[in-house]
Amino acid sequence: MSDKMPSAWFYRLKAAQRDLISRAGGIERSAEIASLSKSQIGRFNNAGDPELMPLSAVLMLEAECAAPLVTQVMAELNGRRLADAEVGEAANACIMASHAEVVVQAGELMAKGAMAFADGRLTPSEAAGIDRQAASLEHAVSDLRRAAASARVSGLTVVGGAK
Repeated sequence: MSDKMPSAWFYRLKAAQRDLISRAGGIERSAEIASLSKSQIGRFNNAGDPELMPLSAVLMLEAECAAPLVTQVMAELNGRRLADAEVGEAANACIMASHAEVVVQAGELMAKGAMAFADGRLTPSEAAGIDRQAASLEHAVSDLRRAAASARVSGLTVVGGAK
């Protein structure tokens, strides 16, 4: 166990490995799927053993079970979460909300700039405020681009729109 990895996370990974081994059909079946020995899989299944599964074994077992048990914990370790590939109507709502947020943030940036430039001078505080607002706009544009990419996959339907 690494000094950088809190033991709570280590035990979460070990628990996810055990669940994955169980769902794949136990130690013997998991060993066959991952092309590893039963003793290796047994160590991965043992909460007290410091050995973690190699990524290739995780991927093979998760594919067999169609459940990203270990991957989900790894994502959480990095402050992320997994999302389903299905987007559908959520993509429609997301792109519309994201577009509206870009418009709001752009308006706020224009207002902040207009107020800062009104007296013909730009103070360091005003410049910092413009920079903060530009960062907010940049974040909103990034979200919009992500939503647009999702909408490309599922298509966009405007409810109550012109026919």
